[in-house]
Amino acid sequence: MSAALDVLEPGLFTTIQDRGRLGFMDIGVAPSGALDGLSLRSANVLVGNDPGDAAFEMCRLGAKFRVAAESIRFAFAGAEGRLTLDGEPIEFWRSHVARRGQVIHLAAIRGNVAYMAIQGGFAIEPVLGSLSTYTRSAIGGFHGRRLHAGDAVPLNQVEARTGRNLALPHPVPAERGRPLRVVLGPHQEMFTDAAIRTLLTTPYTVTRDADRIGVRLEGAPLEHAGAKEIVSDANTTGCMQVPGNGQPIALMADRHSCGGYPKIATIITADLHRLGQALPGTTLRFEAVAVEQAEAAAFLLAEAEAATFGRLREV
Repeated sequence: MSAALDVLEPGLFTTIQDRGRLGFMDIGVAPSGALDGLSLRSANVLVGNDPGDAAFEMCRLGAKFRVAAESIRFAFAGAEGRLTLDGEPIEFWRSHVARRGQVIHLAAIRGNVAYMAIQGGFAIEPVLGSLSTYTRSAIGGFHGRRLHAGDAVPLNQVEARTGRNLALPHPVPAERGRPLRVVLGPHQEMFTDAAIRTLLTTPYTVTRDADRIGVRLEGAPLEHAGAKEIVSDANTTGCMQVPGNGQPIALMADRHSCGGYPKIATIITADLHRLGQALPGTTLRFEAVAVEQAEAAAFLLAEAEAATFGRLREV
């Protein structure tokens, strides 16, 4: 007997994402993966999956699904919204069981991305070791694209495993009020001292031109010290390119593997989940840290995440 989730309403841009497709940048394949890895891992832990397993990522607008399996166990994490099961409100940050024919609906998202993990995951073949959807190359996920109404996404489990549902006491604190931390460079010398000061003292606003490829920011222009282009070199998630107009672009999971604009700074790994939740109109500030501080922040976030997951409780 087959099992699936029928897509009734796909939302604005709903795809399947996991921890990412790592190790293929040399052949031009972006890693893709969740914009908010912290929330992806939270949703998966709630249903008993491995933290980096694939889940639905819904951007800015919710989606509606009908269960075409005996039962499923599912959980939502990330930016919250109005979540219902057959029209009755249910909670984020805990797992639930839905049975054949029931409808799961996230009507709105008060943030950029939300994640829906399903116990057992999707019955989909990985591409280059990952289920992450990379729409620009039409690989991974469900036929390499965002979901459409009428899709039936196949599941590995026909029925939810027995056991109690789980809840997190609260998500790992996101520190939304503090600046995003950056390591300056790798092309710091290609910008004036005034540009560096401007980046670290002036707010920037997320524009409408923000997606899984990159987040365009608007604010005081950052002045180049000389050339405004470079011989293309590797891009990393969170690096901040500055084209000739002086307006920075923070590159995201579906970025190009290389680029020809100088990079003034790179947002640290521990803060990437915060960037992933930044909606158009959000004001961002930046704070410079040393590489050693960036490494310590990643370690501390992992410790906080593990402590939170250790407080899972049955409900």
